Amino acid sequence: VQLQASRGGLVQAGDFLRLSCVTSRGTFSRYGMGWFRQAPGKEREFVAAITRSGGNTYYSDSVEGRFTISRYNALNTVYLQMNSLKPEDTAVYYCAAQWGAISTRGADFGSWGQGTLVTVSS
Repeated sequence: VQLQASRGGLVQAGDFLRLSCVTSRGTFSRYGMGWFRQAPGKEREFVAAITRSGGNTYYSDSVEGRFTISRYNALNTVYLQMNSLKPEDTAVYYCAAQWGAISTRGADFGSWGQGTLVTVSS
């Protein structure tokens, strides 16, 4: 499945930003979806994941309470609402799709978007 993420951007600390990711297939509802990020000089890390139905969501400790992942299966789209952004949220964000049951491990996701840069200034 091909994934196309929306453009990120430059925001100030405390601002909000919403990322979206559209998939190419009509079987979107069969994929668990996730967001990951990679900051400069760091390894890729898990951010958030959502089950196929959208009934369950998972977050990293660093974004819990500030970020919200959601999906709209009718539009083949997953979203990441990012509130109260911090400079340490600066990273390239990737959406990813996993066939079947959801995971928080990047290695379990078979399809990845191209990545979009989010920069948070202090």
